[in-house]
Amino acid sequence: MSIPTHDEIRVPALKLLKENGILKLKDFEAPLAKEFNLTHDELVKMYDSGNGPVFYDRISWALSYLNMAGLTKKPKRAYYEITEDGIKVLSAPEKVNDYISEKVQQRNQEKSNISSVHTDSITNMNDSSDDMTPSETIEISFEKIKSKIYNDILDTIISKTPREFEKLVVALLQKMGYGGEIQNSGEVTQYSNDNGIDGIIKEDVLGFGRIYIQAKRYQRDNKIGREDLNKFVGALAVAQSNKGVFITTSSFNKNAIEYASKLNNNTTLVLIDGEQLAKYIYDYSLGMQTEQIIEIKKLDSDFWDIMEDDKDL
Repeated sequence: MSIPTHDEIRVPALKLLKENGILKLKDFEAPLAKEFNLTHDELVKMYDSGNGPVFYDRISWALSYLNMAGLTKKPKRAYYEITEDGIKVLSAPEKVNDYISEKVQQRNQEKSNISSVHTDSITNMNDSSDDMTPSETIEISFEKIKSKIYNDILDTIISKTPREFEKLVVALLQKMGYGGEIQNSGEVTQYSNDNGIDGIIKEDVLGFGRIYIQAKRYQRDNKIGREDLNKFVGALAVAQSNKGVFITTSSFNKNAIEYASKLNNNTTLVLIDGEQLAKYIYDYSLGMQTEQIIEIKKLDSDFWDIMEDDKDL
């Protein structure tokens, strides 16, 4: 048979997890190849672009969607484990893909910082559309790939210790240009005496200007409220600073966002949730490497227009 699509792989992959417990990504390849009766040529078939084996990539996408829908979880990077929801959904395997589509759509609709037009594009990017141009299809595919990578970034961060997260956010702000060329501009505070401050960025050589950081490595569904922000603002006051950045792997509830926006002009509090954090890490290439570059070219008008046209055509 032909190589299965990623949505055809989801149910067999979920069954493997139920039967075997925690599995690495590479552990799925052999049993799923047997499940779908793939030939050796199908198993090793590469993308024309050179972007790796087709079957292995589709397994990765299948697991990514299972994870986004909460049917699996990652106890650590590149390892997968079925959740209680995953076990329940397996009782009706014919409904798994519908369940995943609904969960992913709900998740996208909750992303308040994405425009409604863009959200519609992302939630419908599995649907083929004859009226889309190739350029639009490429753009949607690119956003889909980035969305998966953002999830991988957050899963990896959450698998690390809170202390490593504090180091990461200090490194990120430095990568973004805060602290400039100042030597040792970033500092992670000591646990015993941090007073609610997890990191500090020095903005000038003498240290007159400082940005204070609070970093909370929470599970994604743990929303941060106004009380946490109020404590951080209190810590800023003790430090005699008016610049703070509150960074989390989760998100902020409505009251917290309103509180930060209504602070007096003497205090600036920037909120960075998990989604924005993943985007910054991706955009500023912190712990990232370029996997593939695709060039799309068009005719150079300056080159071709100086050539004489054939008047007989």
